[in-house]
Amino acid sequence: MARRRFATLRRIPRPIWILGFVSMLMDISSEIVHSLLPMFLVAGLGASVTTIGLIEGIAEATALIVKVFSGSLSDYLGNRKWLAVAGYALGAASKPFFAIAGSAQVVLAARFADRIGKGLRGAPRDALVADIAPPHDRGAAFGLRQALDTIGAFTGPLLAAALMFLWANDYRRIFWIALVPGVLAVLLLALGVREPRRAAASKGINPISRASLARLSGAYWWVVAIGAVFTLARFSEAFLVLRAMQGGMKPALVPLVMVAMNAVYMLSAYPFGKLADSMSHMRLLVIGLGFLVLADLVLAHGNQWPAVLLGVGLWGLHMGMTQGLLAVMVAQSAPASLKGTAFGLFNLVAGVAMLAASVVAGVLWERVGAAATFHAGAAFSVLAAVLIAGRMRRSRDER
Repeated sequence: MARRRFATLRRIPRPIWILGFVSMLMDISSEIVHSLLPMFLVAGLGASVTTIGLIEGIAEATALIVKVFSGSLSDYLGNRKWLAVAGYALGAASKPFFAIAGSAQVVLAARFADRIGKGLRGAPRDALVADIAPPHDRGAAFGLRQALDTIGAFTGPLLAAALMFLWANDYRRIFWIALVPGVLAVLLLALGVREPRRAAASKGINPISRASLARLSGAYWWVVAIGAVFTLARFSEAFLVLRAMQGGMKPALVPLVMVAMNAVYMLSAYPFGKLADSMSHMRLLVIGLGFLVLADLVLAHGNQWPAVLLGVGLWGLHMGMTQGLLAVMVAQSAPASLKGTAFGLFNLVAGVAMLAASVVAGVLWERVGAAATFHAGAAFSVLAAVLIAGRMRRSRDER
């Protein structure tokens, strides 16, 4: 019984495990900074919530938009690994600038560089996973990489909280520590992964020409549209940290909110990724949106720390159910020679949506209140669920 349970994990190729550990190390690095940054901006630099929303919107949108160029470039060059290495290296190199920042403008510049690095590595890495993974285990492969990534996403805030206690809220000293796992991630990818040989015919062809883009199907563009609405419904996680601050938590404990979210995310990513190989993707997306609606409503109506922890736990469950699934849907709907471009275009549209969502969330928070921010997220979640349900109904009618 146990052997059968772990058979899928044993089938996943070694390079995908390594890519997962690379993601884990870089997420530890990034989340040490990210879990403390909203507090650092407010308490240390005197920034407003609108400013935080703008910084986070620009930063996350940059990462998603850059992916379109890195993905297309990886298709054109026929090489994904070294673009990913360059992206991880830029992310690691940005970390010291958070430690020396004297203004919100410097933080914005550092976040901008960090997210360019994320964008540069994201689409090539996802396309590399799709190239390596056996088609019948692709959901499990993406789920595993996401689960390992998310171990880093909750380990980073956990380390940040411990160091806040140890070093008496010395943000800058903690930001320096974030450099170490970032450097280790770069070295592990550079030395531990060999890129599989791909068809030479896919190299040197412009992947964003009209002829190439015409090969992307209507099913692919439907996934892009769903991804955009998903992103509008799920603004930057910095607002979860700000909600925890409103609940009166001690600064050193606030990063534990991100630990809780990412722990649930990590525990659910692989099981739901595996489930996606045998269950309707559309149905799973709708269930995931239902959990996001619940998370938004809990966070809108309760700002004490027990309610915040419940809300971020539901948020993490939604992430575990949907993030790897959307990547699988992109991989399955795109031609093999255009997978990098497909991931890049998907993230370009999501990036524009992320910028809009985070800016609107910041403005609503300051002008109307925190509850309005989460109510807006719930409304977009319901809209996405209605669109998906309509698509499922049309698909059944066509059959």
